[in-house]
Amino acid sequence: MTFERYLSMQGGGRLPWPSHKIVCVGQNYAAHIEEMKGQQVSDPVIFMKPATAIKPIQAPIKLPSISNDVHYELELAVIMGDIAQHVDADDVYPLIHAYALAIDLTARDLQKQFKDRGHPWDLAKGFDDSCPISACIPSAELSNPQNVELRFVQNGEVKQLANTNTMIHPIDKLVAFISRYVTLFPGDIVLTGTPAGVGALQKGDQLHCELGDLISLDTSVL
Repeated sequence: MTFERYLSMQGGGRLPWPSHKIVCVGQNYAAHIEEMKGQQVSDPVIFMKPATAIKPIQAPIKLPSISNDVHYELELAVIMGDIAQHVDADDVYPLIHAYALAIDLTARDLQKQFKDRGHPWDLAKGFDDSCPISACIPSAELSNPQNVELRFVQNGEVKQLANTNTMIHPIDKLVAFISRYVTLFPGDIVLTGTPAGVGALQKGDQLHCELGDLISLDTSVL
């Protein structure tokens, strides 16, 4: 399913291009690094999901049969509107078309197995439908994406609550860094990292996600 197709299913926020890839950053909030017992490094930690990971966030999340421990990670998603290749941070924001809310689903048990073996853990992050994402909002409607609140509620309990101003690597520098290695095309998605409070999903969970006062939506887990 293309990015345009899933947005059209939600009745708005369409893009004129498909999404080729999802570029993600790990360890971009200090409190999340601490809860995962990680260690902060100087450069962004980058991994990727294929376009087949995309699904509408409001469609129920179906837990994959490949894992018994799938975790949620709520993130601000950046939708590119122009090509970014070896760009400077000062030139990034005019290249951004829109923003959205996304959940980076992680098969935590598989991720641990791969890490223990010293193998890449792409499959633990990039399985089908592992990136539920909302309809996008034009960049002009989010005056300061570097100062907006993320909120994730599971069964009525707030699990994640943080402001994007606490990112270690801000959006402009993050996109510029990625563009040094990977060309970003219109429709490509950059996930900017998750704050503390990640945890496991269970069948029957009722979820609520917010991006400031711009996006507010509900979904569930099958």
